[in-house]
Amino acid sequence: MLFEIRDVSFSRGGRRVLDAIEAGVPAGAAAIVGPSGSGKSTLLRLLNRLADPERGTISYRGSPLVDYDPLKLRREVALVPQLPALLEGTVRSNLSYAAELAGKELDADRCLALAGLDAGFGERDVGRLSVGEQQRTMLARALAQQPRVLLLDEPTASLDASARDAVEATLAQLRRELDISLVLVTHDPEQARRLGDWALRLEEGRAVAAGALEEALA
Repeated sequence: MLFEIRDVSFSRGGRRVLDAIEAGVPAGAAAIVGPSGSGKSTLLRLLNRLADPERGTISYRGSPLVDYDPLKLRREVALVPQLPALLEGTVRSNLSYAAELAGKELDADRCLALAGLDAGFGERDVGRLSVGEQQRTMLARALAQQPRVLLLDEPTASLDASARDAVEATLAQLRRELDISLVLVTHDPEQARRLGDWALRLEEGRAVAAGALEEALA
């Protein structure tokens, strides 16, 4: 099991965001599905210790998350946020920064190719990128850390249909080419069906279904 989530609750500003979540998330391609405000992104952040639950436990590959150094964990379990947050400079300099933090040797051309970008894209200034290009650069930067798991928070929410389809094709290619697990947050059940094989459905901070994709989304 990739993640084991046991009786996890979390509050923000006095409001309960997650309430007694129970789920075992398998390796492969998992989707966390639900409407806006259901707690999806909060749960994703808990999976690489950007926050810790106020109650309950989360384990990663059989070990409690609290036993992991947060920075070391985030190199193995990399989060690609919904809103791009790139450093000033070039695409390549962003990739280099991530690889250095993780203590990895950078193969920039491969990271760019896996994210659906050509090698020349590395010299582009990030301030001149479209939203879709920024999202792909964030993906390439995460891949520069050579993670075992990618956490993807609404990776196509700001994109038009054409760009969305291209990013989804890229994610499908990643699964074919790399030994990597994906955990995708999406409000769109159809996107979950296109990209996942397991789902956790949240409503108002509670888990209402978890399991094989069609069963959980029925």
